[in-house]
Amino acid sequence: MSAAASPIIIAIDGPAASGKGTLARRLAATLGLRHLDTGLTYRAVAQAMLQAGLPLDNQELAAEVARHIELAGLDREALSDHAIGEAASQVAVMGAVREALVDAQRRFAARPPGAVLDGRDIGTVVCPNAIVKLFVTASPQIRAGRRFDEVSRTGSDLTFEQVLDDIVKRDERDMNRDDSPLKPAQGAHLIDTSEMDIETAFRTALAIVERAIEAG
Repeated sequence: MSAAASPIIIAIDGPAASGKGTLARRLAATLGLRHLDTGLTYRAVAQAMLQAGLPLDNQELAAEVARHIELAGLDREALSDHAIGEAASQVAVMGAVREALVDAQRRFAARPPGAVLDGRDIGTVVCPNAIVKLFVTASPQIRAGRRFDEVSRTGSDLTFEQVLDDIVKRDERDMNRDDSPLKPAQGAHLIDTSEMDIETAFRTALAIVERAIEAG
């Protein structure tokens, strides 16, 4: 890519455990782009607040923390802690926090050569002008099975039914929230991974992206 070329921005949205994160990481690595899991940015804010002993219900403080979060190199493993996830669910609903992080996510995406961003409002809110938008999904039962396999490997005693119930509730919350609800962006390509292995899903996504890049 020449220095004068516009950044390539790929937006990937979808519900929990749909496979969007895996696809985003592989696409970024294949295309030589940076990757950002936008969900981790909210967890990073929560982690910083917990470490500093700040009250999680203070929107002004949370927004100030959000404005100083460094998005490059977020530690997925460290941010996967359950307590951080619970805290992130509190700060993520704050309008001022979302505004600060969306602004940072847009700056991240706009730096050459571009980036692959995954989340729940990338194509609709963060990067509506992305060169290609994907909406990755799968049935709740399939996604619950994937998540159950993940948590089981960590020694968790959660049952499949509990994981499925959490997936369904999270879908309901994400799709019906007032601010940036989860939905396919206009012009997004739908990829249902219910019956796909990761390689098939990746090849499907890569073909869509390559066609979009070639079309300019």
